[in-house]
Amino acid sequence: MLNDEYFMRQALLEAQKAFDRDEVPVGTVIVCNERIIARGHNLTETLNDVTAHAEMQAITAAADFLGGKYLTDCTIYVTVEPCVMCAGALGWAQISRIVYGANDIKRGFLRFAPQAVHPKTVVTANVLEEECATLMKEFFQKKR
Repeated sequence: MLNDEYFMRQALLEAQKAFDRDEVPVGTVIVCNERIIARGHNLTETLNDVTAHAEMQAITAAADFLGGKYLTDCTIYVTVEPCVMCAGALGWAQISRIVYGANDIKRGFLRFAPQAVHPKTVVTANVLEEECATLMKEFFQKKR
């Protein structure tokens, strides 16, 4: 059986793609029935679009794959705690579960809008936290 660490490692591969493109290294996968149905990584610089976060890319791809806007039987794995915008979108999509790696103390939804997600959504934090945080730290150290 595949587990949270396996899928978070897949999200980390997406984050590395963002890192390699000089994008903030956030990556995500959406899983339904133990199968990855969507992948995403930040594309805000590439697309010149502040809404092109990893989660937004994956939500769109998953909805397209499933043929509907609701992700009620899905789990999103994201390397960094979603921002308020992404948490709101995940709430509208009624995703069943959010699993994230590193906390985002500056922009994470749990600090500013913990009610943004659907009331039935289960949130699991700190899966492979160190690896997820390290990639972010390396990116911003490189920028300084």
